[in-house]
Amino acid sequence: MAVGILGTGSYLPARVVTNVDLNALVPDADPEWVARKTLIEARRFAAPEEAASDLAAEAARAALAQAGVAAAEIDYIVLSTSTGDSPQPPTSNLVQNQIGATRAACFDVNAVCSGWVFALSVANGLVAANPGALVLVIATDIYSRILDFSDRRTAVLFGDGAGAAVVGAVPEGYGILDLDLSSKGESSDLIYVKAGGSRLPASAETVANGDHYFRMNGRGVRDFVATEVPPALEALLTRASLKATDVDHFVPHQANGIMLRELVTAAGFENAQTHLTLQQYGNVGSASVPVTLDHANRSGALKRGDLLLLAGFGGGMSMGACLLRWT
Repeated sequence: MAVGILGTGSYLPARVVTNVDLNALVPDADPEWVARKTLIEARRFAAPEEAASDLAAEAARAALAQAGVAAAEIDYIVLSTSTGDSPQPPTSNLVQNQIGATRAACFDVNAVCSGWVFALSVANGLVAANPGALVLVIATDIYSRILDFSDRRTAVLFGDGAGAAVVGAVPEGYGILDLDLSSKGESSDLIYVKAGGSRLPASAETVANGDHYFRMNGRGVRDFVATEVPPALEALLTRASLKATDVDHFVPHQANGIMLRELVTAAGFENAQTHLTLQQYGNVGSASVPVTLDHANRSGALKRGDLLLLAGFGGGMSMGACLLRWT
């Protein structure tokens, strides 16, 4: 049975933080330097009263509306986040309650910035095993709460947002053609939050040391993406008897604009339309792929029969890619 996307949605908080605005928080982050190094011009920050579940619920409602599906019809909610409302309960359960998806079984996944593609693969399996099932696949992240604004290398990159899709049966020949997931635990020290878990529980000392902030080895991440991602995407295409030139739309994780330019060239996607939202939203973690997909969808860029390649990569380190025939 073919499994695909029935509708998409996204939500970005109202507060716009331009590079000029950010310069007040990060004094050594010159606005022109940020734009030149990252291609990011602005990002959104959640309001004080907004949590990850609130952003997720708004994106979910938009996806449900486009799919013409009521929340009460959803069988599963699979939610990706690395910045959930709290360690427990699952953020997905909070979203279920907010939107009224009363029959849905809910759970979270955490593969950091690859998470939505990982969640999409779970949804693909759930629908294949339960014909007729409807799955709400959501990604939501609020990175503004864990950024160290004294570290311009990371503070300039991230924003907040959520993206979602309703997944279910689609006509044969369309939908998800293949998926590939991989993890490289030996590189797990490239991106991390040191404290707040069972190895280093929260304490006055960890807070004073700034151990709850997001940390990233930018050079190491860039090298990882350059080395690991192009061959993984090529292997997925080869497995599906396709070539890079067959791809109509490339929807990558919105990590850094310069990095993505290099990735497009290395992967041979110059003839594809690469969709970017990082200029106005920055890196919204695992939400960046579904947010960008929703923007491409609602802009009218995606046509029936187009071949899409979705690619997430990030902390763990992890990679997730999906080949999708649009319907």
